Parts: sequence; C-alpha cells; structure tokens
Amino acid sequence: MTEYSLEVKSGERFEFGKNWARFLRSLTEERIAEAQKSVLEALEIETLEGKSFLDIGSGSGLFSLVARRLGARVHSFDYDPHSVNCARELKGRFFPGDPQWTIEQGSALDVDYLRSLGTFDVVYSWGVLHHTGDMWTALDNAVAAVADGGSLFISLYNDQGKASRRWKKVKRLYNRVPAGMRFAVVAPCFVVLWWRRLAKDALRGQPFRSIREYQQRRGMSFWQDLIDWVGGYPFEVSTPGQVFDFYRARGFTLTRLRTCGGSLGCNEFVFQKTAAAPATAHAARKG
Repeated sequence: MTEYSLEVKSGERFEFGKNWARFLRSLTEERIAEAQKSVLEALEIETLEGKSFLDIGSGSGLFSLVARRLGARVHSFDYDPHSVNCARELKGRFFPGDPQWTIEQGSALDVDYLRSLGTFDVVYSWGVLHHTGDMWTALDNAVAAVADGGSLFISLYNDQGKASRRWKKVKRLYNRVPAGMRFAVVAPCFVVLWWRRLAKDALRGQPFRSIREYQQRRGMSFWQDLIDWVGGYPFEVSTPGQVFDFYRARGFTLTRLRTCGGSLGCNEFVFQKTAAAPATAHAARKG
C-alpha cells in the first residue's frame, strides 16, 4: 500500500482527485473560458505563447488545460493519483499525444523532484500547498521552480484564528467517518456557509442565484468546491502578511494580491522572482 493510500485509509488525507473526477463530467467550454479569464486577469497577460507553465497540484487538470490552450509548454503533477488521471483525461480529450504537455505523479514536498524539472516562466498552485501537511516547506520548495523574472501564482487559506481551528476539526471528522455518513457533516456546513447568501437571493426574488452563477468564479463547480472545502485535509492557514514576508525574503516582489476580506476562503498572490534567494532565507519558517 502506498503512502498516499495509507493516509487516506487513516483519515489523514482527503481524496481530492476523486472529487475532481466528478467535476470533469460537467466541464463545459463555458467553464474553461471562465478559468482562462481568471488566469489572464491575474497574470495581466494576453497569452502564454512561448512560455513554460508548471502546475503544482494540478487537481482537475483544468488550469493545465487552460495554460496549454494559451500556448504554454505545460508540466502538471499531483500527489493524488486520481488527480493525475484527471489531467491525463483532459489531455486525452483536448491535446492527445501532445509532447508540450507532460503529466506526472509527484509531491510538492519533494524538493529533489521539483529541482529535477528545471525552472518555469509561470509556477501555478491554486489552493494546493496548504493541503500538503507541511505548507511552509512546500512554499519554500516552489522557489526553485520559478525562473528569474518568472511569476509564482498561488492561493492559500486565510488564517481566521479560532474559526480556522474549528474548521480543521470539521475536516478531520469528515475524513474519519464512514463514507455513507459524510453527508451528515456536509449538510450543516452548507447551511453555515451559504444561508446568508441564499437568504439575500430569496429576498431579491432570485432564489439560488448565487449557486447558479457559481461557475463564473474561475469556472469551478459549486458542489465540488463545497466538498473540497469541507473535506480538504490536511489543512493549514496563513495571513497575507506572513506570505508576503516569506517570499520577500526569498527575492520575490508581490505584483498582485486579492484577499478574501478576512473571511473564509483563499488569499490569492502573484509574485515575480526578481533576485536570487538569500542563502539564509531557506532556513526561515513561519509557524
């Protein structure tokens, strides 16, 4: 049994890839277009033609697909074998046999693996590194993959103090109860997370509008994102200031920041690698 399988069996890891496989059944050109729009806006570009793109924790494979469509040479990897298969499925659908898109199983915690890949113009890891079980090591390892002058595009769960600690307990519970009982964990979470927005929709005479329009957020799926949030474990958090200081010490400049306003969800960062990392930076960690 692999390390991944042991972690899942013991309730220490959510099976992200199985959730993403269900998402791919509903993937449409409209969703792909929304995902593409989010990348172009965040990176403030019009194309990735001639660029190299590393997708750390490729998940559904959607953003690897977007990068390839935008002209990039793409390398996707994920620790979860089911996520690896998701990326392979999308490649088979849209770019069969394409030598400019490679897909492997690998870990963001394996610095030797990352270094073996070389450097990339864009390193992308949206909502991934806080699920590795050692977020700050994963963030540090990503540094070596970014080419000089290249961009690092990441998102990380916002630290809400006690609320984050409560959610961590919920996530651990979800992964430790039998699969048939997990809906009993998801249902109250849905109410807690969504009742305000749904109440506003109803009062405006537009019931469930927030859910119907959800795919306009990066082309994602409401239901799959809800399960990903409730079940997503391991789970670590950070503040925008911590992440900014961490990468500034490693020779990066922040070019874009989109916060979740101090609430649940992810803070989104785009950094540019502007200098070689100081020799002492890699010894530093944020607790």
